[in-house]
Amino acid sequence: MDSEVRKSPGFESVLAIWSRRKWLAIAVLIIPLVAVVSGILFLPNIYRSTATVLIEGQQLPEAFVRSTVTSAVDTRLQAITQEILSRSRLDALITQFGLYKDLRKRISLEEVIERMRRDIQLELKGVKPMEKDRATIAFSLSFRGSDPTTVAQVTNTLASYYIEENLKVRERQAAGTAEFLKVQLDETKTRLDGQERLVSAFKRQNMGELPQQLDANLSTLARLNMQLRVNSDNLPLAQQRRQDILTQLAEREAGVPSDTPGVAADPLSRARHELMMARARYTEAHPTVIRLKAELEELERQQAETAKKGEQEEGDTATFMNPAAQRLKQALREVDGEIAALKAEAGRLRKDLGAYQSRVENTPRREQEFQAMARDYQTTKETYESLLKRYEEAKLAESMEQRQKGELFRVLDPATPSERPVAPDRLRLILMGLVLSVGLAVGVVMAVEQLDTSFHTVDDLRGFTTVPVLVSIPPLITAADLAQRQWRTKVVALSVAAGIIGIVALSYLVAKGNEQLAWMLVKGGA
Repeated sequence: MDSEVRKSPGFESVLAIWSRRKWLAIAVLIIPLVAVVSGILFLPNIYRSTATVLIEGQQLPEAFVRSTVTSAVDTRLQAITQEILSRSRLDALITQFGLYKDLRKRISLEEVIERMRRDIQLELKGVKPMEKDRATIAFSLSFRGSDPTTVAQVTNTLASYYIEENLKVRERQAAGTAEFLKVQLDETKTRLDGQERLVSAFKRQNMGELPQQLDANLSTLARLNMQLRVNSDNLPLAQQRRQDILTQLAEREAGVPSDTPGVAADPLSRARHELMMARARYTEAHPTVIRLKAELEELERQQAETAKKGEQEEGDTATFMNPAAQRLKQALREVDGEIAALKAEAGRLRKDLGAYQSRVENTPRREQEFQAMARDYQTTKETYESLLKRYEEAKLAESMEQRQKGELFRVLDPATPSERPVAPDRLRLILMGLVLSVGLAVGVVMAVEQLDTSFHTVDDLRGFTTVPVLVSIPPLITAADLAQRQWRTKVVALSVAAGIIGIVALSYLVAKGNEQLAWMLVKGGA
């Protein structure tokens, strides 16, 4: 026997509750509904424009020109995005297009810039390749705002920023690569020149002991040995001739007759014998053969002159003996000169043999030193040639980027002013507000009914107690009561009207120009 007994859920009970609480329900329904509807109506229209940028691959075949910009597209896009979304860039855009005028009055510039960063959206998407071997992708760039024309202009400006910044980034990277290679090339060239000077100095300091001169040194060593053997053979012969001349000269001075043909002919015979022996050992072009032939001719000439003088005058023996002695002395001087020359030649040959023998012995050690130096030089030279090739390729790639023949960003679909706002969805929001207002009104009425402990019908009273109800007295409304009710109704009506006006004004203040609230209330809004 509680309130559930006296308040049946029937249709009549609902009508009775409506009759008692209709003004409360209407007030609770209208107030939030007016707030929702007015706020939704005052929310600004949000427009979004999108530009599609196509990423075209390198225009020249990579087999001819290899780009030095090897970073991935998404990585480069992230770097470009950070550059474009920098404070200075966005501040310039805000000033140029007069963005967020109302918002700048309420919050700081840093917060406005952060808001604009949220209003800019970048989305990568795949695009079917235009050519079989050239993969291309694209990305869409979006911006949202309250003015459709301005939004489209800002979006196209951002797209142009991406295109320009991509060119700058690629040119900067290509130029940086070329500059780096140039520095490395100069350093390597300096090191290579230094090593070339070291190699040249090593060759000058060790001339004759270099590995490539070993064959020549061995050949010279063999030739010097042969010359020394010839010298060793000629020296005893010359010494024997000297002894023979001394013997003849002694005989002349002792008074041996000069008309003995054997004595006069003895040097000539000996010269002929020596020439015959030399020809048996050497060729006609050998120096020994040539010298002996010259001596033989001189002796024959002297003998002829002596014979001619003997026919003209038969003077005393002393007169005949002097020319012969003089010739023997002249021959002695010549033989002494020959012996001295042979000895000097032997000394020179032995000295040269020692020098060349030292060269041959030092060649292995010089070869090790030269190989180490040449190995370093060859390594540096190969590094220099590799850097030179890469530098030339980098300069070619830099020229390609400057002529805009590398990877390019091209606007595929420019942004256009949107005809319909993307936010807020007013119809959906109003329906949601209506449902919430109705639910709130029903809830408030049910709560008030639950808290109400008064009896509104005889049945309610009978259901509560066993005491019999004798009579039901209806309310007695006097003129004063009626006047008071009318006055109260007017006050309530005015209060409700004032409340509605206040709610509308508050909604205007909150919702007018509040783009962020518009996006928060729309599905998919940020």
